[in-house]
This record gives sequence, structure tokens and C-alpha cells, in this order.
Amino acid sequence: MSITYHVCKYTPTELLTALGGQCALLDEAPENFDLSDQVAHPNLCGFGKSVIQAALAGQVKELVLVNCCDTIRSAYDILKEFGNLDFLYLLDILHSQEGCSVQHARDQLLALAEAYGAYKGTQFDRAAFFAAFQSPPPVTGPHIAVLGAKMGSHLFSLVEETMPLPVENATCANNRRVAPPADQGDFAALMEDYARCLLGQLPCMRMTDNTARRALYNTPGLEGVVYHTLQFCDYYGFEYAGLRHQLPVPLLKIESDGTTQSREQLRTRLEAFAEGFGPQKGDPTMKKHGYFAGIDSGSATTDVVILDQDRTIVAKVILPTGAGASNGAQRALDQALQQAGLTQADLTATVTTGYGRGVIQTGDKSVTEITCHAKGAHFLHPAVRTVIDIGGQDSKVIRIEPDGSVANFVMNDKCAAGTGRFLEMMARTLELSLEEISTIGLQWKEEITISSMCTVFADSEVVSLVAQNKALPDIVHGLNQSVATRAAALFRRVGGENPCMMTGGVSRNRGVVAAIEERLGQPLFIHPDAQLCGALGAALFALEMP
Repeated sequence: MSITYHVCKYTPTELLTALGGQCALLDEAPENFDLSDQVAHPNLCGFGKSVIQAALAGQVKELVLVNCCDTIRSAYDILKEFGNLDFLYLLDILHSQEGCSVQHARDQLLALAEAYGAYKGTQFDRAAFFAAFQSPPPVTGPHIAVLGAKMGSHLFSLVEETMPLPVENATCANNRRVAPPADQGDFAALMEDYARCLLGQLPCMRMTDNTARRALYNTPGLEGVVYHTLQFCDYYGFEYAGLRHQLPVPLLKIESDGTTQSREQLRTRLEAFAEGFGPQKGDPTMKKHGYFAGIDSGSATTDVVILDQDRTIVAKVILPTGAGASNGAQRALDQALQQAGLTQADLTATVTTGYGRGVIQTGDKSVTEITCHAKGAHFLHPAVRTVIDIGGQDSKVIRIEPDGSVANFVMNDKCAAGTGRFLEMMARTLELSLEEISTIGLQWKEEITISSMCTVFADSEVVSLVAQNKALPDIVHGLNQSVATRAAALFRRVGGENPCMMTGGVSRNRGVVAAIEERLGQPLFIHPDAQLCGALGAALFALEMP
């Protein structure tokens, strides 16, 4: 039997079942949008593109859509022309739960029943209709809720995998709970009552009256919220902006493009958020003996710190990561052990962090670099409340609690702009060493703005400035300002507080530090071991492991 797919909780699946259909939520994400990009606008959101992709790939032959937004209207128009589906239908449901909306929805249900029944060659089965009402029970007890735009099973499974508590998928297509109508009256009267029940669900963001959605924010046992938005979606950003000030529980925003490629890119953010719900340390007052290593495997360098039982640094190493994270980590650890006059057998515990932490075999535990940087910064300067970390392939700002735990964080890990890789590429274009580019911008005379947000386009812009005979100090100053602008924006998004510390390899770039200080209007605390902050935090977690 062919499956009739849908993507909206307002889809009348009970009616389709009563007419002989087998219904399923279109929940799988494609690897890419190679087919949908041929017929759809590139800025169509991933929600619509995934529907188009599935149909064009032949995975969907029967599809019932609801006009929840312009994207779905566009998807319907595209599939009507290019989809080659056996059955395609668009329900026009008004964006309201009151007034004439029920009567309009009733008329839409009657028209759908006629069209779908004719397609299937079946009659309405009243008993099958009422048997189809099977709403899932609500999650009880401590849990984390995923809210916002539809999240496919590929990404939801990652959320479940990383969170320390049960997770409820309460995104727009998944929190479907429809009460059965009264079993009375003729078919038209039944469909009117059914329409009232469909519209009476906990409203999604498409509905004009969203006061009832507050029930999602006040669910008993709710311990945290992961809020999901889709690239190029106009709806859910508004709700997230309000929730930032309304929710009494921790909140993490993640954005995906609707493909499976988003999954692993979001892992670090989810793991860092999860670490805020469970103890990452034992009793710090408990005396432990031995030596404790932290390995921070980054894209550019691998850093190792070894502490003794008194929390004294006995070895610290920074080496290029090289081709393999695991090999780079072992080389750096071996050098640190040699520096301290130890062997690997002398280590009581080892904690790994950074992007390569998952492939390092020598670690006893892994902790995200976000949590480790907060821990390390607190150790170096307990008064610090915000950390700006600009590493090789990402930049992040972390607001920390007085005890060194993470209060909130934001990341830029989707683009090289504003990272150490950006500066490295610009230095290569200008034929400067990293040491030269870190100071030459301090001698600027002319204000130059690097306007491109993309590293590749910024590189072209720099080449053009060189061709115009612009002075190198002025160009580098413009690059420093570009990095500082992005860092300051992250600082404000996270609600950064003073004092502020800068970590990561770019903390050694005096020009960037000066530019960020100018943007923030405050001095940054730069510790001599700032680049080792992640490894130091990992070593502290190793020392405090139960």
C-alpha cells in the first residue's frame, strides 16, 4: 500500500485513514538539495526544499499539504508542475481558531474527502475514523523539550543522544494531539466538529492567537529547551526572541538547513548545553593523587596541559595538529610527558576536548571545548564573567557563572570569517607572517572597511585594496576591525558581562585584541596561558573526575 505523506499537524490524518489511506509524517532529511535547487528559489527554507527533494527523488507519491506558510505554497506550486505525484493536495486552513475558520475548515475537509475518496476508490469508514485518534501521551517527569520549526528524526536522534534527560519533540509538526469529535450527526456535521478539534490543538506559530502556546513553556518537569529554527525561515525567530526573556529554564537555539549535513555540525553546541544539566566534576575539595592531563584537539593546534594533585601546571605543550587528530594528540601528549619527566602510566586521568576529542583513544572522558574554556578561564582569573574564544575554525563567546560553569554561549562555526583561519588566509594573501599581521595593523593611518562577510570575498577585496596601493597597516587594521565586529556582535548576543577574557590562538594577535577592546569599550584580560585555556579546563575536569 502506498503511503500518504504529510508535514503539518493540522493535516486530517484520521479522515485520510477512514478513506483507506496509510499516513506518515515526511520526517527524513535529504543529504542535499541537488534536485530541489534545480526548480526552487535558493532562499526557500529547508522545510519546503526537503518536501520538494523527497518528491522529485521518487520517495513520495501521495502528499497532502497545509498552507502553513508561503514556503509550502511555493512547494505545492512547484510539485504541481514538476512533482509527477499520484496525489497532491493543498488544504487551505485559515490562520485562526475562531469565527468562520471552523466552517471554512469543514468545507476544506469535505472537498478533500471527495478528492481523496475518488483517488482511492473508497467510501468513508466511520469506525476506522474514530479508531484513528491515537494521540501520544505527554512526557512526564524531568525532561527537555525541542520547540520551534519541524525537526526531522535525523536531528532529533542527535538531541536524544546528547541530552542527559528524556527529550520531547514539541516542534510544529510533532506535537499533534487531536481530540476526537462527537460521534453524531451526518457527515458534514461530523466534519465541522472534526475541524473544530483540528484547530483546537495547541497552536503553532502560524496561528494568529498564540497565547495558548505558553503551555509549552510551562510544562511540569520542563528542565530546558532546545529551540530549532530553519535557515531562511521567517516565523520562528520571533518566538525565540521572546522566549529568551520569558523562559525560566536554560534555552539553546540551533539552526539547521534541513539536510543531514546539519547534524554533526550542531553536536558541539548540543553537548555543551547538555553538560549544564549534569555534574561535570566530583568534589573539588577531595584530595586526589597523581597527575592529570587535558588534551585540546583543535583544527590548527593540539594543546596539552598536565596538572599535579595541587593543581599546579607541570607541563604545557602547543603543537600543530597535523593530518590526524589522534596522532597529533599523541605527539603533543608524549612531548608534555617528556617535559614533566613522566610516563603515560603516571597519569591518573585524562580528559579530551576540542573538535578532535571523539577520535582520541587515550582519554578517559570527553568534555566540550565550551565548558572547558569556561573552566580554564575561571581557574586563571576567577573574576571573569565572559570569555571570547577565537580559534582556528570557529569563534565563540561564553558567559560564565561565578563558579566557572557555563551560563550561556553563542558560536560562529558556519563560516571562517572572524576566525583564526580567516586571519591566516589574509596573511598569506598579503605575504605576511602571523607574527607580522598581529602587529602591523597597530600602525594604521587610513580607516578601511572590509565589508565582505565571506572569507573568499574578503580575500578578493583585500587583493583589490593591494592593487589600489593601499598601505598594508591600513588593510590589516580593516581586517582586525572585521574580526572585532563579529566578536562584539556575539558578545552582545550572549549578554556579555565584565570582566572579559580572551582565549584561543588569536588572543596573541595584538591588533585584533585592540580592535575588540575598542568595540567593547573595555580592556580584555589576556593571560600568558590564554591559548591553553581549553586544555587547562580539560585537565581540571580530569582532576575532579569522581
